[in-house]
Order: sequence, then C-alpha cells, then structure tokens
Amino acid sequence: MQKKSCSTLHPQSMCPAFGGLRVLTRIDGVQVCLAADQGCLYGLTFVSHFYAARKSIISPELMNVQISGGTMIDDLRRTIEEIARDPAVRFIPVVSTCVAETAGIAEELLPRKAGNAEVLLVRLPAFQIRTHPEAKDVAVATLIKRFGNFAAPKKAKSLVVLGEIFPVDAMTIGSVLQKIGVESVIVLPGTSLEDYIEAAEAEACAVLHPFYEKSVSLLEEHGVKIVKGNPIGANATAQWIGRIGEALALDPSTVQAVAEEEARKSREVLNQFKHLKGKVIVAGYEGNELPVVRLLLEAGLEVPYASTSISRMALGEEDHRVLSMLGTEIRYRKYLEEDMQAVEEYHPDLVIGTTSLDSFAKERGIPAIYYTNNISARPLFFAAGAATVLGMISGLLGKKEVFMKMKEYFEE
Repeated sequence: MQKKSCSTLHPQSMCPAFGGLRVLTRIDGVQVCLAADQGCLYGLTFVSHFYAARKSIISPELMNVQISGGTMIDDLRRTIEEIARDPAVRFIPVVSTCVAETAGIAEELLPRKAGNAEVLLVRLPAFQIRTHPEAKDVAVATLIKRFGNFAAPKKAKSLVVLGEIFPVDAMTIGSVLQKIGVESVIVLPGTSLEDYIEAAEAEACAVLHPFYEKSVSLLEEHGVKIVKGNPIGANATAQWIGRIGEALALDPSTVQAVAEEEARKSREVLNQFKHLKGKVIVAGYEGNELPVVRLLLEAGLEVPYASTSISRMALGEEDHRVLSMLGTEIRYRKYLEEDMQAVEEYHPDLVIGTTSLDSFAKERGIPAIYYTNNISARPLFFAAGAATVLGMISGLLGKKEVFMKMKEYFEE
C-alpha cells in the first residue's frame, strides 16, 4: 500500500496522561495531585474513574492567571499539604501535563515528603510523549528510579514481568514460572510501592510490550537481565519460557519439558481453529498489536495490514521481522486515514481497530470490533489466551453476512 499523505492529522492515541494515570492511580495508598488547567482536569477526572481505579484526582484547578502569574508552585504545595493530612495516603504523585509551564515545574521546589506520604513529580507532557502506552513507561521508569533499591544484591531466580496485562494472564504466567523454578515474580505496573522497590533487586525482567524502553534501559543499566518476547501462540511461548530459563540459569531439562508442554497445549488450541479462514486488519493504539497479529497468522488467518500508535522500537524488532517475512504491512505512528485506506485496499473480512475505524468498516458491511475493549481486556497468553481470542474471532468472521444485511437495510 502506498503511504498516503495526510492533510488532516487525526491523533491515534488517548491523552498521554491517561496512560500514566492508569499506572499511578492503581497503587495502594496513592492520591494523585494533577498540575493542569481546568480542561485537562475535567477530562482526566473522567478517565481516572471510568478506566483506571475509580479514584478521584485532586488539583489546585489551575487557571491561566495562576500558571502565568507565578503562584502555581505555592498552589501545588498547599494542595500537597492538604492531601497529606489524610494518614491513609502513602504516596502523592504530582502529575504535570501538556501545558508547557506545568511540564517545566522544578522538582526541587516541591517537597520530597509530606506527612506520611512520599511526593514525586511525574512529567507527562503530550508535546513530548506521543502516546498513552509510552506514558505508562514514563510513569513506571519514574517510580523505579525514585524508589528502586538498586544498592541491594540481586535475588537469585527472581523475575520482573513488565507489561499491563489481564489478571488471568498474570496468574497463568505465575503458575508456569513456578513450574520452571522461578522463586519470585513481580508484575509491573503494580499496585504496591514495594513492587517498585523490589523490582531493582530482580535478576531478570521479562518485558512483554515493546514501548517500555525507559524502564528497561534503567533496569538494564543496574544489572537486570532483559528477556524479550511474550508467550502468545505455540512457537513464541516455547521460546519465551526457554529464554527465561536461560536468563535465570534454571534447570535446562525442567525448562525444556515445561516449554514443550505449554507449546503443545497452544498447538492443540490452534488445531481446533484450523477451519478459520479470512482476512483481518489489526489497527490499535495500545502498543501490543504485533504479538496479537503473530497469533492470528499462526492460526492460519491472513493479516495484510497492521498498525500501531507507537514508533518502531528495538524491543519489538523480532515481531516486526516475523510479520514482515509473513507478508504483513506494518505501519507505526499511524493516522486514521492510513487505516481507512487499508480497509479500502485490502477488503478485510474483519477489522479489529479503533472506534473511528470500526465505524468506517461497519458502514461498508465489514464486521469490526474495538481493539482496546475486546483484545486488551481478554487473556492473550498461553493456550487459554489463544482459545479466548480465536474463539471470539471465529464468531465474528461468521457474521459477515449479518453486517452486509444491516448495510443493505440502512441503505434502503
């Protein structure tokens, strides 16, 4: 597909601060202090309740006169002091958003501690961070840098699993890792500050999503071994288990036996869906799209086009090479217009995309679902993940005729 020049640029991500708030608001004992104008406060209060942790965010409700008049730091200090009066609050992240003046807040002018609570400035300016997945990385890296116990010796056979994943996936990963001899597992982003303290003590880190570049760089700099890839599909599952065994110097025979067992389970699921035929377009903005495409290709589906909001990153190069070799056109930092052009050109049987692209596809009688709510909100890993995702896709591919009838009905 020829790259189309876009005269109107449609952003393909939610506000970056949204990604940071998903990480920060879920920490136990946290109370976010937002340094932003009233428009940002309104929108981010909504997402912090609806998408994040059903928690409010507190802000001095900055207006332009405060931002430009020099009282902003005093207002923030006063708000931090008010928050700290609650003895249940252990951690106050001060989140600065895309107003240039708030993003430039001098950290040394804020307290490091107030009452019982640690205070930490987390900068999430939209003019610097392009997408909400990358803002998750900034938030995690900021937390590890401040709280990580880098002076402690590494704990043998300990692993950080880095990536926001479905709860069932975390349980399955823990179970498999226990089988191969991993003694300690921390999943980040986590709900406890202790997770970020102990992350620096881990021997290795399995990074599941390619956009955690800052966090990975920080851990690697302090001697944590990095394991790339994820257990999606039969081939990648066996490879992932083997890499963890090697990084932690676990018993090779045990690791191989578990890797073969889990790969066999995934292969059995894939065989159940041999009947699947069709052309699928995957176009999300979560940053984890390419491993999902690998699963679909392994199941025998065609995926001529896949796009994501993140840039091409070193941690995702393996997925990029595999998909390119199998004929998938990959678009990074995509625009809506490019995804729409792909739908027109490839005539897919199913679109897994953003809401705007889904509407565009449905108008043409093509079954379409929202990537974030239907993929990111389901298990993805090991055999259980494959069964869940492929079962859903099987049902959708069988409904193309229904979508065409709806299209014809409304046209008449």
